[in-house]
Amino acid sequence: MIRKSTPQQQLIASFILLILVGSVTLMLPGMTTNAGMSYIDALFTSTSAVCVTGLVVKDTGGDFTRLGQWVLLALIQLGGLGIMTFSTIFLLILGKQPSLTQDTVLQDTFACSPMRSPRTLIVPVVLFTFAVEFVGVALYFLHWIREVSVNDAMFISLFHAVSAFCNAGFCLFPDSFTRYQGNILINLNTVFLIIAGGIGFLVLLELYQRFGRNKGKNGRRRKSLSLHAKLTLLTTSILILGGAVFFFLVEYNDTLSGMDFSDRVLISVFQSVTARTAGFNTVNFSLLSNATLFFFIILMFIGASPGSCGGGIKTTTAAVFFALVLSRLRGQTDTMIMNRTISKQATARAVAVVISSGLVITAMVVILLLTQLGGISHVQSRGMFLEYFFEAVSAFSTVGLSMGKTSGLDAIGKSLIIVLMFVGRLGPLTLAFSIRPRETAAHLKYSEEAVMIG
Repeated sequence: MIRKSTPQQQLIASFILLILVGSVTLMLPGMTTNAGMSYIDALFTSTSAVCVTGLVVKDTGGDFTRLGQWVLLALIQLGGLGIMTFSTIFLLILGKQPSLTQDTVLQDTFACSPMRSPRTLIVPVVLFTFAVEFVGVALYFLHWIREVSVNDAMFISLFHAVSAFCNAGFCLFPDSFTRYQGNILINLNTVFLIIAGGIGFLVLLELYQRFGRNKGKNGRRRKSLSLHAKLTLLTTSILILGGAVFFFLVEYNDTLSGMDFSDRVLISVFQSVTARTAGFNTVNFSLLSNATLFFFIILMFIGASPGSCGGGIKTTTAAVFFALVLSRLRGQTDTMIMNRTISKQATARAVAVVISSGLVITAMVVILLLTQLGGISHVQSRGMFLEYFFEAVSAFSTVGLSMGKTSGLDAIGKSLIIVLMFVGRLGPLTLAFSIRPRETAAHLKYSEEAVMIG
């Protein structure tokens, strides 16, 4: 008997198909400026674009033609919102209704409560995406029109607006935005796009309903934000502020040495925002202190918010996990935060996400160290642990920041990073649910027995 595929399996299949199509397309003549690229490099680049990561083994601005860059732009946009989103929009345009499986995937991707129809959520998501990207293009264009021709300025602006909003981190400049580290327009516009794309569409919709002109059925504005929105906004604010302050203090006399105070603040804020999911940089990360790199690993691991273009375990997951630990330390059996009790199902899922993500990264880091260090002695390779750890977390959390190790990986190393980017984009639990048996003994319970803990 042939069983229908689950929503998780269809979501995974859509990403795999897009990655494979992208990798084959990048192999075609006219995509690169030289003789071409190996398939492993094409697959790596396609995966990085579709999974909106930003790790590269080829220079995006120098090794790809304008046609190749257009392909990357399309892969980033499709991967950022998800192929299911665009297929649903296409069906709605044709006047057809999406399947139940598509509804389920969209529900799991963008919403935390049941939605009446995909149109009520997907149409605002797509319209908001294009509206914000249009604003980003316009602001970028105001700067780059002074440096290059109109056509080049338009493409550069479009490419970076889409890359920033989708939290992809792909940049047409070999040093990312380092050359613009003191440019207020470029920095603030990029920060705006990253936050807008990484905070989650559901939260943005709630903010619009609460503070915008849109009113509910009774003609009144929404009285208060949901717990999900409050947690997202609070956690995001804490991470941005905490990351900026930490970077500013630790790197003040090192990386930021000799700069104006305003530039130091601007760089600190920019790096704190981009470190969680976007992957742009205005400083050389290989020159940062160990303390900063490790702190940024934590930021990358947490990542963006649910229902967004970003990766990581997500801000609400980190908040619920922290609330769980705090509640247990207080002797409370329930997980409580902001005068609300988190459901046991949500708490268990948060713990599962944190632990499974940590196990995936740990396993991949160990394999990377075993396969990439080769004949290098243990004494000489001590400092490389942090570098490979940084690359692995960056890949899993679809951040794209690098300490320069990615381009030097062999085929095995690149394959491992490809797996990390794919697993990180979809999430370990999504992959686990896609392969578990459909018939499970959900109500089966064995007798209890005490175990010493702690």
